[in-house]
Amino acid sequence: MRMRRKKNLDTRIENCNDYIIEFEEEKIEYGKEPKKHLLDLEELFENKNPLHMEIGCGKGQFTMEIAKRNPEVNYIAVEINKNVVVQACEKAKREGLKNLKFLILGAEKLGLYIPENSVERIYLNFSCPFPKKRYAKHRLTHENFLEIYKKLMINGASIHQKTDNMHFFEFSIGEFSKAGFVISNVSLDLHNSDFEGNIITEYEKRFSDLGQPIYRLEATKK
Repeated sequence: MRMRRKKNLDTRIENCNDYIIEFEEEKIEYGKEPKKHLLDLEELFENKNPLHMEIGCGKGQFTMEIAKRNPEVNYIAVEINKNVVVQACEKAKREGLKNLKFLILGAEKLGLYIPENSVERIYLNFSCPFPKKRYAKHRLTHENFLEIYKKLMINGASIHQKTDNMHFFEFSIGEFSKAGFVISNVSLDLHNSDFEGNIITEYEKRFSDLGQPIYRLEATKK
């Protein structure tokens, strides 16, 4: 089911322009490399702090909370659907968060806007598992996406993944391994583990309350 477009969406997005990074779609000509519009991260955040990203941030609850806990880190929350993320942008504005920006973009285009070797950590929280095999290339841990992420990440940077879907988790482990990532801190039942500092979103709590285990791992770029 498609979400109904929020009332006055364009005006609300415009009112949050200090927190939203949005680019006009450009036509990509066949046989030509698409033009890059790399962000000046130091200018964007007015500092040289480390950069972490959440890809597929949804309503932004996770990134909002982690940005508040870690003011010494810059965060970019990536979400393709501005109808979904607008409320998080408004909340970030109300709370005056200086270390958080929202990038309205599909993950496949990240290399056109995020400089290479600039990201220290990526979060993939409850990404759509696209359970049918024919849609595997749409999964955010598919090797095609991992190759994009690797170019953006510094050596030693890591991807932190959480999901409630066991088959997607198994698929992700295979893709991380093929792409040369080192996998560590694997949990098959996060909420019953000794892991500290987990940020539980509304979505995560809903599935945990149903008795479904939450799977988590860290994948480090060599």
